[in-house]
Amino acid sequence: MSDSQPQQPSPFPPGGRGEGGGQGPRRPPGNANAAAAESTTLLLCGARLTDGRTVDVRLGGGRIQAVGTAGSLPSPALARVDLGGYLLLPAPAEPHAHGDTALTADGEGPVSYGTDEVQRRATEAALLQLGHGATAVRSHVRIGDVHGLGPMEAVLQARRSLRGLTDLTTVAVPRLLTGLAGADGLAMLRDAVKMGASVIGGCPDLDPDPTGFLEAVLELAAEHGCPVDLHTDGDDPGRLARLAAMAGGLRPGVTIGPCGGLSRLPLDVAHRAADQLAAAGVRVTCLPQGDCAALERRGLRTAPVRLLRAAGVRVAAGSGAVRDAGNPVGRGDPLEAAFLLASQGGLRAPEAYASVSGAAREAMGLPEVRVEAGFPAELLAVRGDRIAGVLSLAYSRIVIHRGRVVARTSAVREYCDSAVAVALDLPRQGRAEPGP
Repeated sequence: MSDSQPQQPSPFPPGGRGEGGGQGPRRPPGNANAAAAESTTLLLCGARLTDGRTVDVRLGGGRIQAVGTAGSLPSPALARVDLGGYLLLPAPAEPHAHGDTALTADGEGPVSYGTDEVQRRATEAALLQLGHGATAVRSHVRIGDVHGLGPMEAVLQARRSLRGLTDLTTVAVPRLLTGLAGADGLAMLRDAVKMGASVIGGCPDLDPDPTGFLEAVLELAAEHGCPVDLHTDGDDPGRLARLAAMAGGLRPGVTIGPCGGLSRLPLDVAHRAADQLAAAGVRVTCLPQGDCAALERRGLRTAPVRLLRAAGVRVAAGSGAVRDAGNPVGRGDPLEAAFLLASQGGLRAPEAYASVSGAAREAMGLPEVRVEAGFPAELLAVRGDRIAGVLSLAYSRIVIHRGRVVARTSAVREYCDSAVAVALDLPRQGRAEPGP
């Protein structure tokens, strides 16, 4: 009764090993594999869906071609994956990562922001998150100060090298945008957008003139047609009201997070702020695993997700820090974020998972995914039969991006030899050698 691997073709080079003992991509394959994904047909056999059905799913051209009862689909597939014992879900997405600072918590001495080093960290972090199931990542990247646009250049290089494995997009995060000191930041923000940053961000709370900072960001976003994704603790109701008033109607939209400070406001004040954000169409990305380094750590409370959802605010959940100054043990696992929302945030398990999948994709401007014909083949298969069980014991995972298996983690649980293990027919590590 071991949690064994499904039988499937290995998409990875021989000898590549991923986290948890499963196989993983040894190096990014680049554009050749992105093209291959578009021409590959794949049949997923015997997958369980959240409604209890067991189905076969045919993928092709990066999309779901057909979903039918097990054994019902004709099989022109070039490859098959046996998903017996797995729950098939829309893949998660990571709406709030920090690839430039990831994996720096254990280093000795000052953190290097050389282009090669940042690219390596951003690539490794994105692959870590891909292994957990996130087939799309939005990475907030600091620009300005002594490092200029170097970190942005590095993360954009990582984005290109990862094409075909995961979709990595960047948010340009300047420190200051107002006053004399902010003039350079504004010029650099414009350059970052020209380089390829697709989202405009920053932290108004840290600027001497938060309203001026927000005005500059919204003006530039409207000029370039970019979405906005801002860091804020959310503990100043007046500031949130001004943000809602200024951001309302901006297309393609405004997201703020992690907003842990909303949990520290009086209940009536928090309700009023939530109503204002909902009316303006401002989304919130919470970070159940902890704050990120872009904000001072003012407390470990997560945004009041149930309160925000009740007001009509669209709430997604992200991971934030991945082993950096914001959270030295951050895992970057969307299923852990969903687990925390279900165990501590008061959400039902399906709602919690939706916050890291459908809601996260919506916040990132990505197409909706359902396990139905015609939808993008962005899928995650996890060992288990119900979402609640998957969130508590999400060990073995198969990740599908653009219709191709791009990552796999397999776990086998064994118990030592004992009377109870024998009685229950549990898997054992080994048998004792017979005595002399």
